[in-house]
Amino acid sequence: MASGTGRVSASDVRHDWFVVDASGLVLGRLATRVARVLSGKHRANYVPYLDMGDFVVVTNAEKVKMTGAKLDDKVYRRHTGYPGGLKSVGAREQQAKYPERMIEDAVRGMLPKSKLGRKQFKKLKVYRGAKHPHEAQQPRPLKVPA
Repeated sequence: MASGTGRVSASDVRHDWFVVDASGLVLGRLATRVARVLSGKHRANYVPYLDMGDFVVVTNAEKVKMTGAKLDDKVYRRHTGYPGGLKSVGAREQQAKYPERMIEDAVRGMLPKSKLGRKQFKKLKVYRGAKHPHEAQQPRPLKVPA
């Protein structure tokens, strides 16, 4: 903290690294926990106007679960930017082709829709399998309730 003022400045924040194994975890529960860490709300000295969050590496994105009939009913939509460019894909197909996008979309929706939210989202790293290139950062495991 800054000396004597009691306020937190951007230079005081240290960003840690966490790793989460998504195998068998429910998508929504995983996304809420990850979004909380990315935004820094898990810290005692959290302030909403600073990027206080930590980096999060999610592995085994292909093994994430969805509850109920979401795997058959949920539809992911994106737009190419061209007229008539709306693309739709079902959750089952999305999980087979791009499982990383499922987690990214869920977490992005839980972060602020602002410059700060976009900055926080850049600290999320999602990988399909168990391997990731961030071993040098020595990420600590992040506990996510099942």
